[in-house]
Amino acid sequence: MKAVQARSRIALKNILFATDFSSAANAAAPFAMQLAKNYGAKVYGLHVSLFDDYTSAAPEAWAMMAEAREKQAQESARHLNEQLAGIEHEVLLSEGNIWEVVSEVIKQKEIDLIVLGTRGRTGLGKALLGSVAEQILRQASCPVLTVGPHVTLQPEKAAKMREILYATDLAADFPAAAPYAISLAQENQAQLALLYVSEEFELPVRFAEDITRKLRKLVPEGADLWCQPHYFVEQGIPAEKILETAAERNADLIVLGAQPARWLASHVNAGTVHKVISEARCPVLTVHG
Repeated sequence: MKAVQARSRIALKNILFATDFSSAANAAAPFAMQLAKNYGAKVYGLHVSLFDDYTSAAPEAWAMMAEAREKQAQESARHLNEQLAGIEHEVLLSEGNIWEVVSEVIKQKEIDLIVLGTRGRTGLGKALLGSVAEQILRQASCPVLTVGPHVTLQPEKAAKMREILYATDLAADFPAAAPYAISLAQENQAQLALLYVSEEFELPVRFAEDITRKLRKLVPEGADLWCQPHYFVEQGIPAEKILETAAERNADLIVLGAQPARWLASHVNAGTVHKVISEARCPVLTVHG
């Protein structure tokens, strides 16, 4: 396994902030804005509403429904413009299937990062984050930054990212998230912790040493000039260990890798991603291969 070639600056030019104007979404907006300020990025504020079914109403009511629809669109645009004031932004309003609209925006606007607020609750399995966030996390071609319900970190501190935790299962396919974790650590002169969690009942010393060597190989030579990487090999339930380590180190960001085809196959799987996002006290960056 070759060392990751860390870029001098991660490319964040276009950020998509998807909102339904809920309290969860509103809590994520400052993170999108702060990242945009730090990286000189443009934020696209997107709200997608459902189609109005005019066929269920009497024809004489259609004009009134259309007028109400237009007023609602104007109000949504006004709210987004106020929310994103002070940074370069563009308001996008659409209707229909949310994922189809998001997917098209990602392509058209060359989105580098999606920022979402989640209402995650534990104990609900795959329904943990809601169907929309689930679809975006599974299918988005770009990284997704989620701000869960327990995030207490202030956006200004989170955007500085002084402590980054990268959790990996060292899958056979190259960890797609590693370059992001390393580049962000380099850009922010942040401390970088790399974590591997084994679900085996016992963790032989030789196994732990081998995993630590593999983790070290992910970090490029000279990394100690801008940070002192720390390596952890733990035994237990992955999500719990990730959250525990993040809390102990006061992490400003958790980075997770998730291969779409292997979403349900590896220990950094849907259940782990959901639980971490739902319970983390800092934002979580999920990167697909």
